[in-house]
Amino acid sequence: MKDTSGYEHDHIFHYSGKQTEKKTMRVVLLTLSMMLVEIVAGWIFNSMALFADGWHMSTHAAALAISWGAFVLARRYNADRRFTFGTWKIEVLGGFVSAILLGLVGLAMIGISVHRLLSPLAIQFDQAILVAIVGLVVNLLSVLLLNDHPHEHDHSHSHPHHHDHDNGSVHKNLNLRAAYLHVVADAMTSVLAIFALLGAKYLSWNWLDPIMGIVGAILILRWTYLLLAETGSILLDRETHDDLTSSIRKTLEADADVRVTDLHVWKVGQDKYACIVALMAQHPGQAEEYKALLRQFESLVHVTVEANPHFS
Repeated sequence: MKDTSGYEHDHIFHYSGKQTEKKTMRVVLLTLSMMLVEIVAGWIFNSMALFADGWHMSTHAAALAISWGAFVLARRYNADRRFTFGTWKIEVLGGFVSAILLGLVGLAMIGISVHRLLSPLAIQFDQAILVAIVGLVVNLLSVLLLNDHPHEHDHSHSHPHHHDHDNGSVHKNLNLRAAYLHVVADAMTSVLAIFALLGAKYLSWNWLDPIMGIVGAILILRWTYLLLAETGSILLDRETHDDLTSSIRKTLEADADVRVTDLHVWKVGQDKYACIVALMAQHPGQAEEYKALLRQFESLVHVTVEANPHFS
């Protein structure tokens, strides 16, 4: 039997690392603790901004738990061959679900804030401001935890381009970005709550408390839309990198004899793409020749080429 080992490789194109998983879990625990404090304090002290912050923190806690669970599942099934291109999309799915929860938080905040705007309650300012400040400190600590991710390398793949050098990046890891947006939303709401409480206490602007809840909700809904658009596109295998697709076509068709007849490019990891291309030529070369032309695109980690003769 011929040795095919030189033509075989695994399909693990992404691994977030255990540090990302552990720090997300710590943020979950921090968020749960502060959530309970803010809900109870907001109810007792009649602060809508504080109460809303606590309740939307509860949904953030659930979303963060989903993000953490996605990291755990992605690691646990990383080598499971039933996942055609690895388990990266488990993390993307976690980010998608978190985005939905983030949107529900925004809608709930608008409803509760409008109700409090129409039916205001007396607020115990000093106690509410103190709890809001403590909440902000916890939020900022969570932000620092999620931002502080050392580079972890996945050396399980034989191809040098398949190493993941920036798996902990908040900006690139969609599941981590979803978790990050939840804690940033918490921090933002805490800031708005403090601002509203100070304005109501010293300027008698009691309407400012529910108005800040509405402002915060609008910002949260915008983040929700952007995150849903990005994660949804990946889950649906929508071709999102038009420049890469165009460059691949131009590279192959630089040979006047070659015409690309079918081309599919889709994400299989952070900044990593798979490609299936069918081409036609009067005198087609070997598939490996065309793959060699595409090695200049480092983001391509899985390439399949079908070369067909053109009969004139």
